[in-house]
Amino acid sequence: MTKLIIQIPCLNEAETLPATLAKLPRQIDGVDTIEYLIIDDGSSDDTSGVARRWGVHHIVRHRRNRGLAEAFRSGIDRCLAEGADIIVNTDADGQYEGADIAKIVAPVVAGEADICIGDRSVARNEHFGLGKRMLQRLGSYVVRTLSATDITDAVSGFRAISRDAAQRINITTDFSYTTDMLIQAGRKRLAITSVPIRTHAATRPSRLFKSIPRFIQQTGVTILRAYTTFNSLRVFVGLGMLATLTGLVPIGRFLWFYFSGDGDGHVQSLVIGGALLTVGVLVATLGILADLIATNRKLLEANMLKLRRIEEKLIEAEAQRSAPAALDTTETLRKAG
Repeated sequence: MTKLIIQIPCLNEAETLPATLAKLPRQIDGVDTIEYLIIDDGSSDDTSGVARRWGVHHIVRHRRNRGLAEAFRSGIDRCLAEGADIIVNTDADGQYEGADIAKIVAPVVAGEADICIGDRSVARNEHFGLGKRMLQRLGSYVVRTLSATDITDAVSGFRAISRDAAQRINITTDFSYTTDMLIQAGRKRLAITSVPIRTHAATRPSRLFKSIPRFIQQTGVTILRAYTTFNSLRVFVGLGMLATLTGLVPIGRFLWFYFSGDGDGHVQSLVIGGALLTVGVLVATLGILADLIATNRKLLEANMLKLRRIEEKLIEAEAQRSAPAALDTTETLRKAG
């Protein structure tokens, strides 16, 4: 039995949620059960009430707004607890076409991918302005390079995730999960693919960010942090080498004048160069320490994965023990009746 749960992070989506839910698929080839999950991220309207009235199977509610990344984490945890084999994340504002969920689920169902991203064809998307297209393509290129993946729409939130991939990914950012997740998945050698999808014009301004410069800043910090987490030795040793090579320039200048007989007036070059060499060595040393910490993180993540799977087996064993007891109780009541 293959179970799919479609999760939708929401913030004050009482008006748009019914239309989004109405377009979600009820049947998909290769999937036996489809359920819906809403993450109400501190909405001040009746988002949760609308979800209940529309028959949403699972509702996770935050008492106050925690941000998209935390909403995504909460949804993934609940989906795993409910036994989802595949998790699809989509938006509540109707940007994505509900029928295309079958397209992004297909590679995961077939076992060809751990994660499938819905590609909005940014370069040709009529709903994106020229500036947004250029920024999206630049950002996707950076993420594609740093994550060693071949994904052309890195910030698309429309994605399908296998259970195994969801257990291995640990989102650490507070802004958006999209780029962090891709860099992690790429560095963990998960199979990632993308399929073209349809999109609709935005019905309202984004609630994730208030301005394009703010979005660029937050996304840049997220990318840098995620990449440094998984490539700490390369980053710090690279910075250390840069500082060291820069320090060699003023030292070389001092030596040139010194051997020319004019070294007395250029001692400051020696001081600056020595300081830069010291900084370079210290930064490279930090890289070694960061790499050791990253190794410890890998061990912790491996233990977390094992604990999750042990927990699943315990839940399954408990369910199997409860089933015969329930059958015995039903049979006793039937005979008594």
